[in-house]
Amino acid sequence: MTPLPRFVAYYRVSTDRQGRSGLGLDAQREAVADQVQRAGGTIVADFTEIESGKRADRPELRAALAEAKHHRATLIIARLDRLSRNMAFIANLMDARVDFIACDNPHATRLTFHILAAVAEHEREMISARTKAALAIARARGVRLGNPRPAYAR
Repeated sequence: MTPLPRFVAYYRVSTDRQGRSGLGLDAQREAVADQVQRAGGTIVADFTEIESGKRADRPELRAALAEAKHHRATLIIARLDRLSRNMAFIANLMDARVDFIACDNPHATRLTFHILAAVAEHEREMISARTKAALAIARARGVRLGNPRPAYAR
């Protein structure tokens, strides 16, 4: 009898607010659960992280990778950009000797992941450029940027 495919799920949102609302996480969980069900598999562990995708040092991702190696399981994510929008980061992950699957593109090959990672990195750069341009325009119009009550925010 063939053993059921095993998966370690990794979910990530960028901000505490997104984590508290649960909406982004719920959508990720649903996508992962659907993919695991289609594969006829089981989730042996799941990890959730509230961290910017820019950060390479992510304890929950590191733990998820270790758990996937331990169980000889596949790391499963809802979308590739939940891992990172950095091509080098994705390439290093592919060299970590842990299979992974992105639910938004479950049949992707290593080549496809490289291409998608390059596109995601480019999109990150474009988002940054658009944000900087919008903030510069707002500043030029006299809009005060930042938290108007920094003492309250602390």
